[in-house]
Amino acid sequence: MKIAPIDIAHKSFSRKMMGLDPEEVTEFLRLVSEEMEALISERNSLRQTAREKDLAIIEYKERDELLKNTITTATKMSDKIRVDSERESRLLINDANQKAEAIVRDARDSLKVIYQEITDLKKIRMQFENNLKALVGSHMTMIEQGQNVMPSPKVGHETTKKAVKTKTTANPAAVLTSMSDESKIKSNISQAISRATQVNLDMK
Repeated sequence: MKIAPIDIAHKSFSRKMMGLDPEEVTEFLRLVSEEMEALISERNSLRQTAREKDLAIIEYKERDELLKNTITTATKMSDKIRVDSERESRLLINDANQKAEAIVRDARDSLKVIYQEITDLKKIRMQFENNLKALVGSHMTMIEQGQNVMPSPKVGHETTKKAVKTKTTANPAAVLTSMSDESKIKSNISQAISRATQVNLDMK
């Protein structure tokens, strides 16, 4: 049977001869009821506080669990990012190395081609010089042969002089033509040598 403070405050007793003082009993019951009411109020307050603490503890536990999960997820993500970064850096380094090797290889190939072209140009120049020398030599031989076949009027015996004199007297235009042809040949040779020399300088 539960007793409330109000029950204590309004409790009445039967009277007997030589019994207790009713006022003292009533005052005592009032004090007991007030004390009991204070204790009940304090108990209820403590229960409310305990309930609030329990709710706070539950909330803290949930936050702690969420924080643990967040830390675990962040750790996994950081590990994944680190692994991905390392893999990407390795790929970038490998790609850079391959590009560098390709550039070096292309540069070496280009250098080889340039060296080959220089060698070919040198061969062409040497061949051109040889051909030019042969051409000049052949022209000089032709000139010498022409002089042997047609000697200069200043060189030779008296008969040749007379023949030339007779030929000059008979046909002076022919002698002038012969001398003009020889001058043209020498001029052509000089021009050819000049052009060949200029071409050779341009090639260098």
